[in-house]
Amino acid sequence: MGNNQSGQGYVYNSFGDEKYLKHAVASVATLRRYDTSRPVALYCTIDHKEILEKNFIAGHFTQINILPEENASITGFKHNVHKFMPFEKNLYIDSDIVWCKNPESLWSAFTPYRFTVTGNQTSDLFFGGPKGVGILKDFLLYRRKKTLKRFGLTYLSRVQTGMIYSSDAELTKAVCQLAGEMLDHRHKTHFRSRTEEAGRSEESCEWSIAMAMATLKVQVYPWLFGYNSPQLDFIENYTEFDEEFNNVKCLLYSDRFVYDLKAVQINWLRKSLIALLSLLPGKGDYLYATPYCLHFGWYNQKEPFHQFSESVWSKLTS
Repeated sequence: MGNNQSGQGYVYNSFGDEKYLKHAVASVATLRRYDTSRPVALYCTIDHKEILEKNFIAGHFTQINILPEENASITGFKHNVHKFMPFEKNLYIDSDIVWCKNPESLWSAFTPYRFTVTGNQTSDLFFGGPKGVGILKDFLLYRRKKTLKRFGLTYLSRVQTGMIYSSDAELTKAVCQLAGEMLDHRHKTHFRSRTEEAGRSEESCEWSIAMAMATLKVQVYPWLFGYNSPQLDFIENYTEFDEEFNNVKCLLYSDRFVYDLKAVQINWLRKSLIALLSLLPGKGDYLYATPYCLHFGWYNQKEPFHQFSESVWSKLTS
């Protein structure tokens, strides 16, 4: 179990449909399998706090704070995390995450950082762009390159904000405020609104945070990091798991391009492409890793977590 480390704590947020509150409760339940000492703060709307109190499970969290209405959205919270820093060292975690192993060494890895977000050093064209054939137009018109040039950037990372670390309020505020400004200037970029995607009603915070971090020279923390990956996406075809997520292993190809083929939903096509690329030395290398966190960020891959969170909620409220 994790040792009680002064100043370190986890931060969750919850708003909207009650199912998101259930997600946060389930996520913390898995965290407590490995870390029973570090405090967990929840920033939630008044109705969510009342639900916790009504069901006598408010004690599931070390502290519960009211999330102002203007911050009850993805960008409202993540573009303002500097306003929600209850600890000296804060680890912000999305509610649709299952903890898979002891986070002790993860805290040690984050210690040198003042602020960071998990991600890849280089983003691909799909990051913040269209997810269909419209991506070809962006490619042919060099829209990504033009965006970087317009904002005076030489690179753009791909951030995955399911995990954010912060120990410096001033730097965090600088990143957040600049990210908000970037979002206000979306019309000057090639980025698309996430609300245009099927099943999405919330605007993305990620490309704006990535641009702010690049501008301020703030380094991302490796998202795909082999056996030490802080978080990996749940993709059923790439994940070995049980219903309670006590034992989780994720297939991780060493080559990022090959690994990204997981987005190809047609099974035979994905396998054929990987088999073809695997003819090249190193392209077929893979390993099975247990990440610190398993993230259910893919819209069409959430059902196992929905079932798990309902099961946890039922047990806690019985």
